[in-house]
Amino acid sequence: MKILVINSGSSSIKFQVIQMPQGETLCKGLVERLGEENGKIHYQSQKDSVHDTKYFKDHSTGLSAIIEMLIDNEIGVLLDHSEIDAVGHRVVHGGDAFDAPVHIGSDVLRTIKRLSSLAPLHNPANAVGIETAMELFPKAAQIAVFDTAFHQTIPKKAYNYAIPKELTEKHNIRVYGFHGTSHKYVSERAMEHLKGKSNNIISIHLGNGCSITAIKEGKSIEHSLGFGPSNGLIMGTRSGDIDQSVIFFLMDTFGFGSKDINEMLQKKSGLLGLTGYSDLRDIQREANNGNQDCILALRMVAHRIKKYIGSYTALLNGLDAVVFTGGIGENSAILREMVCTDLEILGIVMNQDKNLEIGTEDTIAEFQSAKSAVRLLVIPTNEELEIAKQSCSLLEQ
Repeated sequence: MKILVINSGSSSIKFQVIQMPQGETLCKGLVERLGEENGKIHYQSQKDSVHDTKYFKDHSTGLSAIIEMLIDNEIGVLLDHSEIDAVGHRVVHGGDAFDAPVHIGSDVLRTIKRLSSLAPLHNPANAVGIETAMELFPKAAQIAVFDTAFHQTIPKKAYNYAIPKELTEKHNIRVYGFHGTSHKYVSERAMEHLKGKSNNIISIHLGNGCSITAIKEGKSIEHSLGFGPSNGLIMGTRSGDIDQSVIFFLMDTFGFGSKDINEMLQKKSGLLGLTGYSDLRDIQREANNGNQDCILALRMVAHRIKKYIGSYTALLNGLDAVVFTGGIGENSAILREMVCTDLEILGIVMNQDKNLEIGTEDTIAEFQSAKSAVRLLVIPTNEELEIAKQSCSLLEQ
């Protein structure tokens, strides 16, 4: 079957057409800057690559343009859009309502919209993408795959917040977790690769957004992101963990409003706040040139990750493997080195030469020393393929 995977953002649509169950990507691309005069569309198949600039009024016109490319006589991979058997949608927040992929009907769509208060930047755009796909692919199954679903196995002692319980129970305030599609994909690949020697895994997703998950026997038991995708590790523009006293200090002493602080913690903090750069490649370059702010930022990022590795190893009662993924996790040898140095107490010993040799191929690479009790892996994530796999499995059921 052919599955169209859609990741609909507020002003963009990422897509892939994947042949299942082979897992073969027939084409992929991106429509960005929806609603702007200088909108762009990128399309790549096994034979062709197209990049164009044009105006896309909204998600409907953007998705229509995608369909035109998919069925184009010269560059398309489909004879007709009816060849799409299912559309798999990435939905960021499923709350505690969904712990698995689901067929999208009116009730599911209403719930996704209701949960927009928990993910105001993501769920509304996801819902628009779903409604548009329903109109343009009326015969295809519409399936939602939730980023939060993988973390529904986190026990209550870990997901509960120590605030008045009438608030947590009435308003569903709890740890939900994010990046679950990525953590699920790389942890399953790790378990296949390690052939059963992988009861306890820590997966580290490092990109513009970052998170770390403790996985026991294939299930998430602890995770760094919580009620929203803001806490935990230091990210591109997000602060990660911060003492709440700092927030009240800023409000009471300097008159910051809640919207100002939210804007600061979400969009002006993290690596950007520390260095003026949000891209780790820029920070690594400047650190090599002696920029002390960038050197400190790298040390802070590694320190925070190491702190989580230590605590998660304790919760797992042992550690078999650490998995690095995401754009930074897959490509930054220096950050992997900084994270894995001086962790011999946990059985982690890195082979520096192997770490430096890791390239950009879509393969699993290991870089632990022969003395290491813990396997160190780099596994490229593929959230689109994971969405296609879960969609295919649901249809086969």
